[in-house]
Order: sequence, then C-alpha cells, then structure tokens
Amino acid sequence: MGGTLAGGAASVYNYRMNLSYRIGYVFLRNLYSYKRFIVPTFLVSLVEPVFYLVTFGVGMGAYVGYFGGKPYLHFLVPGVLASSVMLSSTFECLYGTFVKMVHEKIYDSLIATPVSAEDAVAGDIAWGTFRGLISGTLMMAVAIAMGVFPVSVASLLLVLLLMVFIGVLFSSLAMIVTSFSPSFDFFNYYTELVITPMLFFSGVFFPLDKFPAWMKTLADFLPLTHAVKISRAVFTGEYHAGLVKNFLVILILETIAFSIAIRTMKKRLIK
Repeated sequence: MGGTLAGGAASVYNYRMNLSYRIGYVFLRNLYSYKRFIVPTFLVSLVEPVFYLVTFGVGMGAYVGYFGGKPYLHFLVPGVLASSVMLSSTFECLYGTFVKMVHEKIYDSLIATPVSAEDAVAGDIAWGTFRGLISGTLMMAVAIAMGVFPVSVASLLLVLLLMVFIGVLFSSLAMIVTSFSPSFDFFNYYTELVITPMLFFSGVFFPLDKFPAWMKTLADFLPLTHAVKISRAVFTGEYHAGLVKNFLVILILETIAFSIAIRTMKKRLIK
C-alpha cells in the first residue's frame, strides 16, 4: 500500500493543474441553482440523520446496551457523522455531476468561457464537499438535540474541519467514477460494491476490535475507517498517536484522488 501511495503522490507532483479563482464561480453557480430546491433538499437531508439515529441509536441501542460505559448512541454518532458526509458527497459527484455533464451540458457551457476544465471539475468537487458538510452539520444538530455533544467547542470546530477533508476525499473518488461512467447504471457497481460495504466494515455501527483478523486488515484499507476513528476521537476528546497515521492516510488518498479526478474528467470533457 505504501508503494502505491508513494507512486500516486509522485504522479500528483508531476502533474500541473490549471486551477484558478474561477473555481469559486463554479461553486457559486451550483449554490444559486441549489437555492431553487433548498426546502425539499433540506427536508430530505434532515430525515436521514433522524432515521439513522433513532433507528440504530435508540432502537438498537436498547438491545446493545453500553459501549465503554456510555450509551450506544454516543458510540454511533461520530461514525454516522462521517458516513453521512461520505454518502452526500459521493451521490452529489456521481448523479449530480453526471446530469450536469451529460443531460444539461453545463460543463460544455462552462469550458466555453474563461473557466478551465480543471476549474469546472474542482468547483464541483468543492460543491460536493459543501453538500457533505450540510448533511454532516444536520446530523450533528440532530445528535445534539438528542443529547450527544462534542466534548468542547474546539472539538466541534475540529469535527467540522474533518467533514471538509472527508467531503473532498469522497467527492474526488466519486468524480473519478463519473469520468468513466457511460450511464446511471454504472454507478451501481461503485455504490453497491464499494460504498455500501465500506459503510458496514469501517467501524461505523460496531467496534472493529470485535471483527475477525482478516476483516480488521480489510477495514484498514478503507478510507472511511480512518475518518471514523478520527471523528470518534475528536468527538470524545480521546486522542492518541495512531490518529496521525489515520489523518495522513486521508490526506494522501485525498491528494491523489483529487489529481486523478481532475485529469480523468478533463480527458472526458475535452476530446
């Protein structure tokens, strides 16, 4: 894994992206478009955290009992928080980007202006990150309403910052998939074979120390695992040296994925 990451990092270094402040224009274009659907989107985004936290945290928590001397809901919230950002960012840069690229032809219009292909793609990754941040913030608001708080204001701010890193990572990964997708059906391979297993094997719902050894090894290769570990530590204020490794994995994968996403989408947009 180390060799792969090093090779990817070298590739990132050797590739120069034509990025500029116009990324902000692409982001603002998405924001203005989003305002038309803000109420239904907000309601849908609010239902998801309520469903997860009530169904799993309260319902299952009544049977599971305590984790580390605290109710199961306290264990669940940090993991669900990270997974919520992952899911929202992923779906925005899968289906949302595909619609804008293939059906609405928005990318064609953007790159006909001074906005470069790199700016257009990076702007959409930023937008996917923002959508993930919205979902994560709503999830946190529901959790706080249910009595689960970060240990301090500093922890709250760090959790929000972590959401940004998670959003960029999974938005970039989703953008890579979109760059090769011929249709909506293609996304099923990624969501069913990658995202869904990651949701259940990354320690979101249960501690990884109860998993078999081979499953722990598998989980260590999943980016969500590292995000969940950091989220749980920051949320509870229980820091340890292993978090440095977790953060570096996210940062390196994020850098590589972002660079690859820019290049593969540019190849699809400019033929």
